[in-house]
Amino acid sequence: MNIGRTAISSTLAFALVACGGGGSAPPPTTGGPTPTPTPTTATCGISEQLDFADAVLDQWYLFPDLLDNTVSRTGVTDLQDYLDDRVAPARAQNRDRGFTFATSIAEENALINSGSSAGFGIRLAYDTVNNRVFLLEAYEAGNGFQAGMDRGTELLEIGTTAANKQTVSSLMASGGPQAVVNALGPSDPGITRVIRFAEAGGTVIEQSISKSDFSLDPISDRYGALVLDDGGKKVGYINLRTFIVADAADQLRAAFAQFGTEGVTELIIDFRYNGGGLVSVADTFGDLMGAGRTGQLWSETVLRPSQSAENSTRFFQNEVNAIQPTKIAFIGRGGTASASELVMNSMIPYVDPANLALIGANTFGKPVGQFGFDLDTCDLRVRAVTFKTNNADGQGEYFSGLASEMPNTCRASDDIFTPLGDATETSIATALDFLAGRTCTAISGGPGQSTQSVGGREILQPERPNAAQYEIPGLF
Repeated sequence: MNIGRTAISSTLAFALVACGGGGSAPPPTTGGPTPTPTPTTATCGISEQLDFADAVLDQWYLFPDLLDNTVSRTGVTDLQDYLDDRVAPARAQNRDRGFTFATSIAEENALINSGSSAGFGIRLAYDTVNNRVFLLEAYEAGNGFQAGMDRGTELLEIGTTAANKQTVSSLMASGGPQAVVNALGPSDPGITRVIRFAEAGGTVIEQSISKSDFSLDPISDRYGALVLDDGGKKVGYINLRTFIVADAADQLRAAFAQFGTEGVTELIIDFRYNGGGLVSVADTFGDLMGAGRTGQLWSETVLRPSQSAENSTRFFQNEVNAIQPTKIAFIGRGGTASASELVMNSMIPYVDPANLALIGANTFGKPVGQFGFDLDTCDLRVRAVTFKTNNADGQGEYFSGLASEMPNTCRASDDIFTPLGDATETSIATALDFLAGRTCTAISGGPGQSTQSVGGREILQPERPNAAQYEIPGLF
C-alpha cells in the first residue's frame, strides 16, 4: 500500500462494505486499510459516522497518547463536536489546533480538481478593536472584484436589500465576527447581498453582488509572479495563494521558467495568507528551487509508531525550469501554515544562513499534515492529523511557528492599502532590504493560536468552514 506524500491529503479510501464500498479522491492511492470494527448497517446515521471516526483516530492519529478515550457517545448529534472532544488533549498541548475535522468528499474533490468555489471571490479579515472588516485580496474571476472590491476595500454595510442593510460596525459590536459571516450568507451560487463598501482610495460604492462559482487562481495574473527591478538587480517575486488547487504546480513551473529566462537568483516568496494544501504542490515548489540537488533529501514524512511502515522520504526531483536561488526572503504571518511552512522549513538546510529570512510575523506553527479517510455513502471525509514532516536536518517541531527556526527574521506590517507585488508594500520592501543586506528588527511573539493573525487583524472565518474555507481561510 502506498499512501505516500501526494497530499496534505493523501486520501485513504476505507473498504466499508456496509456503506456501499470504498472510493478514492484525488490524488489517487493504491488502496487503503479496512478499519476494525466495520459498521454493520447500511444507514448513514450519527452512530455509523462515530464508528468510522473512532476507527480512523484509533488506527491512524499521529498522537495516540493524546486522544481522549473516555469521551461519551451518548447524546452526540454532531460529528465535528465529537472529533473536537476526542483530540482535546492534543489541542491543549498545541499539537492539533483544529487540524482534525469532518468535511464533504464531493466539495473537497471539486475544490482540488476544478480549482473553483462559490462565493463573492474575496478574502476578509476583521479588526475587533475598531469593529471593521477589510479585504485582504480579491480573486479576479469573482463577482466581488468585478464590482470594484480589491485589497484594502472596507465593508461598511451588508443587507439582503438596500432597505435592510446593517452596518458592519453594528454587526461586530452586537455579534462579533460571526455576525458578519451570517450577514454575508451561505456560500451558494445565486445568493445575493447589497454591500456598501469603501475602496482603498476612499471612494464609497454600493452594489448588489451575487455569489457564483469562480476560479481560485493559485497565482494571480496581476501580481502572482513578477520580476522586480531593485536598483538594477532582478528579484523574483512569487505570491502563491494556496497549495490546494492541483493546477498550482503547473503555474509554479511557468513562473520559474520566467525567473530562469531573466537570470533571477534571489527570491521573495510571499506566503502571507497561504494556509497550505497539497503536499504534492509543495514538493514541486521545492523541486523548482532544487537545480543541482536532484536526489538530495527534501523532507521526511513520519507517522505514529504503529504505522511506521508508511514513513517515507522525499528527494528533490528534476524540474526543467528549476533554479538554485542564492537568497530567499519568505513573507509570512499568522495565516501562513502547513504546506507553506513545509516549503520554508525544507529550504533551511539548502540556503546559506546569512541569505535566508522570514519577513513579516511569526507563522502559524503546523508541522503536521492530514490524510483523508472516506465514508462514501455519507459523503464524509474525516481529515485526521496522521503525519509530521522533517527537513534534511531532522527539524520539524515548529509548533510555535518558524520564527525560532529561521536563521534570520525581519518584522514588517501587512500594508493592505498597497497592492501585493508592489515593491513599496511594507513587507515586500522589507524583504528587498534584507536581500540587499540592510538591517531590520527581528520578529518577536508567539504563533497564531486559535485564529490566524494578519498584521493586527484576524482572518474572518465561519464557525463551521466549508471545504474551501478550511484550505483558504477568509474566503467568501
